[in-house]
Amino acid sequence: MFDKTPSSTIQNKVLADLSDLELAQALSERLAIANQDWHRLKGNRKAQAGQQIASALVFLLKDSQPEALVHLTQAVGWLDRSVKAPSCPDKERMKQQKLTT
Repeated sequence: MFDKTPSSTIQNKVLADLSDLELAQALSERLAIANQDWHRLKGNRKAQAGQQIASALVFLLKDSQPEALVHLTQAVGWLDRSVKAPSCPDKERMKQQKLTT
């Protein structure tokens, strides 16, 4: 099923040394949408759902089931199209600044 090259064997040993939580955190970090990619990926349902699912897994492994459920629900919303991309955080900040000045 998986390629058993020498480098993949070494990678498997490294992965085996990590806890489930550490692996989930690494996946969550990898799938997180960076600020510079927000505009490009804000409507990408796969990217948004993946980010939420990875976060849910981290919370689940930390025994924080309510938070995990929030992220899973958000992921389902992205996948079933009941959730849409929020407005730009920078635009919202600028709008608030204009209101206070």
